[in-house]
Amino acid sequence: MKLYFQNILYLIISFHTQSYRKFTMKLLIPGGAGYIGSHMVRYAQEHGHEVVVLDDFSTGHNWAIKDCEILCVNLLDQHKLSQLLNGRYFDGVIHFAAKSLVEESIKNPDLYYINNVVGTLNLVTEMLKNDLNNLVFSSTAAIFGNPEMENISEDHPKNPINPYGKSKLMVENMLEDICLANELNAVCLRYFNAAGAHDSGEIGEAHNPETHLIPNIFKAVLSNQSELKVFGNDYPTKDGTCVRDYVHVTDLAQAHLLGLEFMQKNNGFSAFNLGNGDGFSVLELIESIEKVTNIKIPYEIQGRREGDPSVLVSKNKNAIEVLNWNPTYNDINKIIKSAWNWHNREKC
Repeated sequence: MKLYFQNILYLIISFHTQSYRKFTMKLLIPGGAGYIGSHMVRYAQEHGHEVVVLDDFSTGHNWAIKDCEILCVNLLDQHKLSQLLNGRYFDGVIHFAAKSLVEESIKNPDLYYINNVVGTLNLVTEMLKNDLNNLVFSSTAAIFGNPEMENISEDHPKNPINPYGKSKLMVENMLEDICLANELNAVCLRYFNAAGAHDSGEIGEAHNPETHLIPNIFKAVLSNQSELKVFGNDYPTKDGTCVRDYVHVTDLAQAHLLGLEFMQKNNGFSAFNLGNGDGFSVLELIESIEKVTNIKIPYEIQGRREGDPSVLVSKNKNAIEVLNWNPTYNDINKIIKSAWNWHNREKC
């Protein structure tokens, strides 16, 4: 009888161990110290996965990540990258490392083609050398340019209007070709406007310079700046200001893990749009923030900012139906509250 129960206990332990191994992954996250990357690290850790962050900390923050191995290297340093990855195994690579400022890309396009395109090519080259076959790539809605329809699906024409968007589209095209010629699987996730912060309030947006609208509104509120700058009120939109689709950064992190799960059964190249499917103008966003903070926000209308499309709103049907993506922050006020909780803690 004692031996019987020992055998039963052994089977239970073996089952749970196998289940743990099946669902626990070791992940390499280039750009893991940045805004979206650090939320990805936290989300992966909260779901039991082991994380290794690869970052040069040119824009990322050491304080934004914890309890993980860190490889400090720039993707353009292929020799050092090769040394660090040689012989190592990862179940998946989630790639965030990139330059991402539209205005900067217009002034210094070479910087964007070198960092975003060549850097990714170096990473993929080392992945293939080490039989690392699953890549989730952080892409952008900027690859579409000015939309030709109200909600943008994956097959919408791709006509980026700035070097940032062009560099991301070049990477997508490059990955699709490499997937055809090699045993590489890639899922490209095209974000619309990432926003919000982790529920703990421990990490959030801390860019320098900060170009995103929501944190800039909060900074204006917290620093008592005279007026917020609104770039353009002559766009073909309901109130003349730009319209954007805001998606919470934790929902983006969820989609990346789902992308890796998708590649377990689907080979080759795939791409998905990530947004909530609703658009808010700049003036509507200001109004929502005033409601959340109970603070009146003065603003000043200025000229258009070069390279900004008038409307960017997603059609997220494929991500929901194919990836089984389930965004939980589908209310703009909920997104704003999480961001306000972060910025109001005076951490950055």
